[in-house]
Amino acid sequence: MNSIIHREAVYLWYYFTIQFEQIFRYWVIGIVLGSIISVFGKDKIHTLFASIANRKLGILGVIPASLLGIASPLCMYGTIPIAASFSQKGMRDDWLAAFIMSSILLNPQLILYTLALGGKILVIRIASCVLCGIIAGILVHFFLKEEKFFNFDGFGSLSNHDTASNIFIRILRNIGRNIKATGGYFLLGIVLSILFARYVPSDTFANLFGNHHGFGVLMAATVGIPLYVCGGGTIPLLMEWLDSGMSPGAAATFMITGPATKITNLGALKTVLGCRHFLIYILFIMVFAFAIGVLIV
Repeated sequence: MNSIIHREAVYLWYYFTIQFEQIFRYWVIGIVLGSIISVFGKDKIHTLFASIANRKLGILGVIPASLLGIASPLCMYGTIPIAASFSQKGMRDDWLAAFIMSSILLNPQLILYTLALGGKILVIRIASCVLCGIIAGILVHFFLKEEKFFNFDGFGSLSNHDTASNIFIRILRNIGRNIKATGGYFLLGIVLSILFARYVPSDTFANLFGNHHGFGVLMAATVGIPLYVCGGGTIPLLMEWLDSGMSPGAAATFMITGPATKITNLGALKTVLGCRHFLIYILFIMVFAFAIGVLIV
């Protein structure tokens, strides 16, 4: 019995070190560059978004709005006060919908994390998230333009954590906050991927997420809802799943439903959407995620 336990412990530790070495550099790069963007680029990105309100882009404004949502480094509780301030200045709801939707799904830090999954998955993630934001804005424009889609009452301006006069200190503090927010989930993701690799047969996983394309996409959409906690924490799992036979389409579905139904994001969105629009949001996410997963081979 002791020899079996020892052998299992050695295997798990060995696999942990391999996973850690493969992913750790992407996590570090994401933390550092994400903090630099937050300190130096956040205000510029939001100013650029505000500036497009003065241009007569019409429905085409959802395209830059979606792109700028991905470029924004803020979490959902930081994005909503920013969106509230834009709304107070007259920003259109369809542009705001595109900005908020893509901001939920992706940010510069998560883009760098996703590099660990390879170039193909990175391109799929960026393209599907941009498209999701654009379609969300288009739907709001054509089907909900007769009513106010968002309710930002009670949302004040966003407090700025990057207030230290010394730039180096500001970056270090931002890095510290990012490590605190993602470090635990990053390690948890590695542990879960190790347990999965050791105790879940790869052929069983391939049957669920790889061989039956439509069913695999549906399973990924379902699993993404309860499992997704932090973007950095899911990268080790996705790496292991893709190696075990998960299709790119199923991965894309997971990467949409996961952040879109993350419990903290849902709590913030419920506040500004109200019950009816919140249910529309959930339905849209599930339909879009399934459709994008089926379309991607």
